[in-house]
Amino acid sequence: MSNQIKVVLTEDEIPRQWYNIQADLSHPLPPPLGPDGKPVTPAMLEKVFPANMLPQEFATERWIDIPEGILEKLYLWRPAPLFRARALEKALGTPAKIYYKNEGFSPAGSHKPNTSVAQAWYNKEFGIKRLTTETGAGQWGSALAFACALFGLKCRVYMVRISFDQKPFRKLMMQAWGAECLPSPSENTAFGRKVLEDDMDTPGSLGIAISEAIEDCVSSKDTRYSLGSVLNHVLMHQTIIGLEAKKQMAKINEYPDVVIGCAGGGSNFAGLAFPFLADKMAGKNLRVVAVEPAACPTLTKGPFVYDHGDCAGMTPLLAMHSLGHTFVPKPIHAGGLRYHGMAPLVSHVLREGLIEASALHQVECYTSAVQWARTEGFIPAPETSHAIAQVVREANRAKEEGKERVILFNWSGHGLMDLTGYDNFLQGHLHDYHLTDEDMKKSLASLEGLPKPPPLK
Repeated sequence: MSNQIKVVLTEDEIPRQWYNIQADLSHPLPPPLGPDGKPVTPAMLEKVFPANMLPQEFATERWIDIPEGILEKLYLWRPAPLFRARALEKALGTPAKIYYKNEGFSPAGSHKPNTSVAQAWYNKEFGIKRLTTETGAGQWGSALAFACALFGLKCRVYMVRISFDQKPFRKLMMQAWGAECLPSPSENTAFGRKVLEDDMDTPGSLGIAISEAIEDCVSSKDTRYSLGSVLNHVLMHQTIIGLEAKKQMAKINEYPDVVIGCAGGGSNFAGLAFPFLADKMAGKNLRVVAVEPAACPTLTKGPFVYDHGDCAGMTPLLAMHSLGHTFVPKPIHAGGLRYHGMAPLVSHVLREGLIEASALHQVECYTSAVQWARTEGFIPAPETSHAIAQVVREANRAKEEGKERVILFNWSGHGLMDLTGYDNFLQGHLHDYHLTDEDMKKSLASLEGLPKPPPLK
């Protein structure tokens, strides 16, 4: 059908295995390190994560089976539709074809439940009663609250303070699903109290919230910690997005020239991109672009280093692009992209030259998001707007070059809980933030004395 807008799969066509990109890398991912500088083993993490899920973090086999108990819950919204953005194409006057995987159909409104449901299931199977976590904009906190409700688990979420204040309805979503949501830094943990003692007006950061959630986890009974991005198993759970997209594009005899996703910790980007990177590593010609905020330019400015995933230094050292674990980002509205580090696997594929990175300012992103809403109808999350802004750039480039090009991106979530940001943009109150060399130098000082990742051979 020439005017086809969406491509759907049946439930019988849902992928039944996750793709693990570690099986196909030219160079192995540098291992996480403990305080002694030696590689971390799964047993060392059993107080934080359930032992039945930990093998996935260290797995090197290409395919990991998705348990039936997880698939049963994924069927609530998966397979997710693939759309063609014909109205935006027309508005831009571009010869490019723009396709997007719409992850806003999940109960929580984003891609996050792809892993929250999996993590909640593994914890429930292991006998865990309660989960702690952090959240930036609130999408991950909402997703974990939803997943915990499905499996009868208690949940406590430490939400970055600036987002807690900006987005009260995210907190209400979590509470509706039975979770407790606290602003971070909080008085609930020793680390939170220390941060508040040093700066009562801090906007908070994901690094601070992670420290609080981990401290809560390790000091509580029958509790484990759950992370919504960054770690290998989280990114692997998200590959169901790209695996579905490949099936859908094959149905209409299309294949992308460019694959795009926004990137904060790396999960939604990897979820779409990694299955296509498998083709690229096998010889397919395509570009893959990760888009981040210019105010938090982890991939474009941060060095590839060993760094902690949290501010307190409670996590193992991860080999990743980082701005330093003490980095406190400016209060941009894309709260889910305000993380000091990038997922080790995303950092690694950039290092290997498999992907590109782009850093955009929030005013350009909101401009593209409003254009999207006024053509395609859906109101995107501020995080998703970064991918859309890059799509607009790529579509305009195709127009300038007079070349037809197939663009695929991950529409990672809706923005119906983020309308305060749109209000500020429409009233002209939003401003772009620049990461100064001085601020970056201060945050990178936290890396002093840490080991260095080995060079690529």
